[in-house]
Amino acid sequence: MTAPEALARLHAVSFTTPRPWTAAEIAGLLDSPFSFLLAEPDGFLLGRVIAGEAEMLTLAVDPAARRQGLGARLVAGFIGESRARGAETAFLEVARSNTAARALYARAGFAETGCRPRYYGPQEDALLLTRPLSA
Repeated sequence: MTAPEALARLHAVSFTTPRPWTAAEIAGLLDSPFSFLLAEPDGFLLGRVIAGEAEMLTLAVDPAARRQGLGARLVAGFIGESRARGAETAFLEVARSNTAARALYARAGFAETGCRPRYYGPQEDALLLTRPLSA
């Protein structure tokens, strides 16, 4: 399931807002030496580590497979891979209205550190969440 086309199909069933990513966009990220992919049959996470900072680019889980621990496993994998790549902190953006994702990230130790007004469109702010990765 790691082909960009398959990842884009999964992203499309997982997101409407913000718009789903295309296979070309995903392929472009996968071509970067800084990016990494964690994939399972019903979900995936794209992350990258640059200059000691890890960024969770996207986390997509098939709606039919949600609330079964897959998202938590992928986030834990992101933390581990980010540490292995030398990151000291991790961050991500999440829609203010996405309460399920915000709860998942809070359980993983992420805390709100900022807001990007209208990041996902005129009606939707993004919350910036960060987490230290040092032991």
